[in-house]
Amino acid sequence: MIHTMIGIWATIFAMELYPTIRRYCADRGYRGTFLYDINSLLKCGVDISEGIKSGKRWIVERTFAWLNNSRRLSKDYEIRTDSAEAMFKLSLIHTLLKRL
Repeated sequence: MIHTMIGIWATIFAMELYPTIRRYCADRGYRGTFLYDINSLLKCGVDISEGIKSGKRWIVERTFAWLNNSRRLSKDYEIRTDSAEAMFKLSLIHTLLKRL
């Protein structure tokens, strides 16, 4: 129940900040009362992810999981955004080369 209430509060907060939001994406854990409450309270639709069926979402999650293996990216060590972007790209290149 706490999991659902936190999700509802976060959704209401997001709606206040961005009133143009029309639909939300949620994990399978938010089925049931969350889905009903968001539909009834905010009149917004909710798309429930059914795991790996959502191809693009899986690609993004897998990419971030690979990047978590880079020690340099584990914390925000970079001061400038261009150096942070360069480290991000280097980490992806390193990951791809290991998989060849």
